[in-house]
Amino acid sequence: MKNYKAIIISALLFASAGVFAEEHAAGALKHAEHAVTHGKAGHAPVLVEHAEKALDHAKTGESVATGEAKTHLSAGIKSLEDSIAHGKQNHAEIATKSAEEAVEHLKAANL
Repeated sequence: MKNYKAIIISALLFASAGVFAEEHAAGALKHAEHAVTHGKAGHAPVLVEHAEKALDHAKTGESVATGEAKTHLSAGIKSLEDSIAHGKQNHAEIATKSAEEAVEHLKAANL
């Protein structure tokens, strides 16, 4: 009986970690999409704000994600870091391209 309880508890913990990662990946995607929108409008400082929020969510999700989702979250994090660096230099066009790459990776992580 103890073995069954342990198996059930382990399964629930594993499933909840996946949900936790998905929630943060979705939050990261939302903010990355806002970063792209503002970047296309030439608003580099606002792009940075959203990219930083997306980065926080992506890092949290990456810490519990596994497999392909983790791979895409890691790639999205790299793109967000690039976007933030260029946005802080007021290079909205380059920052936007990096944010768009992040969006693609974050979409893939949400599948």
